Amino acid sequence: MQERSGGRTDPADGVCPPWVLREYGILADGERGAVVDPEGRVVWLCAPRWHSDAVFSALIGGGGYFGVEPVDRWHVWGGYYEDGTLIRVSRWVTADSVIECRDALAMPGSPDRLVLLRRMRVERGAARLRLTLGLRPGFAAGRVRDPRLEDGVWSADADGLRLRLVGAQEAAWSPGSWLRGEFRLARGERHDVVLELSERERDERLEPDRLWKATEDAWRRSVPDCSALAAPRDARHAYAVLRGLTSSSGGMVAAATTSLPERANTGRNYDYRFAWIRDQSYAGVAVAAHGPHDLLDSAVRFTAERVLADGEGLRPAYDVDGGRVPRERRLPFPGYPGGNDRIGNRAAEQFQLDTFGEALQLFAAAAHHDRLTPEAEQAVTVAIDAVERNWQRPDAGLWELDERWWTQSRLSVVCGLRRVAGAFEGRVARSSADLAEAVFAETRRRCLRADGRWRRAVDDDGPEAALLTPLARGFPSADDPSSAVTRRFIEDELAQDGYLYRFRRPGTPLGEAEGAFLLCGFTMALATDRLGDRTGALRWFERTRAACGPSGLFAEEYDVRQRQLRGNLPQAFVHALLLECAVRLNDASTLPR
Repeated sequence: MQERSGGRTDPADGVCPPWVLREYGILADGERGAVVDPEGRVVWLCAPRWHSDAVFSALIGGGGYFGVEPVDRWHVWGGYYEDGTLIRVSRWVTADSVIECRDALAMPGSPDRLVLLRRMRVERGAARLRLTLGLRPGFAAGRVRDPRLEDGVWSADADGLRLRLVGAQEAAWSPGSWLRGEFRLARGERHDVVLELSERERDERLEPDRLWKATEDAWRRSVPDCSALAAPRDARHAYAVLRGLTSSSGGMVAAATTSLPERANTGRNYDYRFAWIRDQSYAGVAVAAHGPHDLLDSAVRFTAERVLADGEGLRPAYDVDGGRVPRERRLPFPGYPGGNDRIGNRAAEQFQLDTFGEALQLFAAAAHHDRLTPEAEQAVTVAIDAVERNWQRPDAGLWELDERWWTQSRLSVVCGLRRVAGAFEGRVARSSADLAEAVFAETRRRCLRADGRWRRAVDDDGPEAALLTPLARGFPSADDPSSAVTRRFIEDELAQDGYLYRFRRPGTPLGEAEGAFLLCGFTMALATDRLGDRTGALRWFERTRAACGPSGLFAEEYDVRQRQLRGNLPQAFVHALLLECAVRLNDASTLPR
């Protein structure tokens, strides 16, 4: 795939070419996320919620962005996140100035209102900056109507959203619905721009200092200290990403974006702006490994509500409000290079047995901290009953493929059932333990080879990195011979250059069909540690956590040869497993056996 790595364009024509994925930053407040490119343009934002239509969609060729950037095109750029936050600072160095732009989605977030904060400051010299606002609501189908300036505040209608903008009173609207302006700053001067998009008209003042302080305070309260963990800064950043992706409803989206391709022109690009029960459980278990923090409670609440509402009809994914994921459909855009634009996700209609196993592991982890609500206790019983009635059914599995008798799905539910049996008493403990033994006995009979290695599926002997997931959680146990044999086979067959792939595609060498799968690299680290090899585990951890961009964000996959990120950004379950590794690999002991 040919990708742009940094050539400049004049934004006056409204064109905003793509960058390689590693160069983007993410802002998020729990209710929605914005993608910022290194030239200071917000090129992706859905409003008012994660699953709403985009108002800026230049990232996938839809047009519309919000730029604050130096007029001087001769500059280099960089940036960083303030520790433990998703407050992003972009930094530009020109021939005679150094400029910083501090960006954030205001916290705490509100489901019906977003506030985007941008604060520019000149560190050295003097600078001329350009502001460009091209709002394109409804995936570029809508327009901004009736813009008006009163008391220094722009107001407008944007297809059901109310727009207010502070800090651009000298700018002017063009006939094409673009707001453009320039301003000059001397050394030490700063300039604030505040954009509000709301579902209803509001009259409270948009005061930058107050909004910034509330945002800083919210991040300070939301992200715990991780200084005692392995890779503490990365662990804290991973926690901030998970917090930024988690709504006040408790639902955590899998990623902030849609349609960013896993591989060029293969059709493997999907909409991840929804909450997967499995991913939510991974995040909750990772947080629980560190302590009883608020994100654990959020994960338990959202997961329990879905299990109680749908029982054995539990869907793999929902929107963050618990609603149905829309059917997949195409958008009329050129797409990010190598991809095809689409929204909705058909995987939400699948049956994925391992979802129940991961949910049970989450509930058991919460019970360990005495953070299981009465609703969650009831959800445990519902989930056990659902497993009992459905564990024999073929399912789509972790990778959402064709329905088969996947080994990992069964081992996942056995792990969940055993964890529940150890965390509860009475009938729940007995029923979950008995069911775990029944599922394991049949899975062992059908899926364990004579040489002691687990098959990928009942009809497939190939290597499968998903089998590391239950092993990383402690099942099968470290002293079960199948654990070491299976882990070694996966490493021999699916590892290259210190990175791990999911499985082999017939006739295609590793690395050509898709990138290394970063979730698998982190689970390999955990599984290796479970088997008593702390040095090997740390080697896997360090290699995998290197597969991020300058922003410290991880996508789903990593193209090892080109050293590029692939897939949607930021991928929640990768950050969750990084956090869990940082906890487990810093402990003197591993999970209880």
